[in-house]
Amino acid sequence: MTSDLEPLLRSLRVWDTELPAFDPGAAPAEPLPLFVEWFAAAVAAGQPEPHTPSLATTDAEGRADVRTVMLHGADAADGWTFASHAGSAKGRQLAARPYAALGFYWPVQGRQVRVRGPVRTAPAAVAQADLHARSTGALAAALTGHQSETLASLDELERESRAAWDRAQREPDAPVPSWTAYALQPDEVEFFQGDARRRHVRLKYSRTENGWLKELLWP
Repeated sequence: MTSDLEPLLRSLRVWDTELPAFDPGAAPAEPLPLFVEWFAAAVAAGQPEPHTPSLATTDAEGRADVRTVMLHGADAADGWTFASHAGSAKGRQLAARPYAALGFYWPVQGRQVRVRGPVRTAPAAVAQADLHARSTGALAAALTGHQSETLASLDELERESRAAWDRAQREPDAPVPSWTAYALQPDEVEFFQGDARRRHVRLKYSRTENGWLKELLWP
């Protein structure tokens, strides 16, 4: 049986445009500088929300889960950082199994970056400073709380959200104890450059005792 979805899927095309070249032989010895370069290129190319990767985790039973998060930073010391409530689904999953993966997709340039490795929590002061450096809306959302809990009605959400916005405007430094900053320190980082002729270039960095190992992968 053919669903209405299948013809629509087959009508779509990927990367019917000019894509940038990628010479893996010129790639730096470590993945972070290349990530920063690609991220800046995605921003310059007009990629919408390039800072919103997919975060994959597993729960205590080993069942996979995924959602979109916001990247808060990336550096050699801490790795790739993001934040959430400790009691959210991802917070509970990371507490049970502190290992995760991030997937960035920038279709404007046919590029993907995959990052995976162990995750640790940052000190509470770091999480609070990060939250209070963001917008009033971000603080209000954090103050609303109850992330991933069952919601009785949209009216309840409206009431709680309005109260949180009022407090965020009155108290821009209001603490949110459950707000947690997470740092993913990568074991592997893969850079994928799409090609319209399907000769995609994949470069994987793997952390070793002696630094980073670079390998090409078949597409």
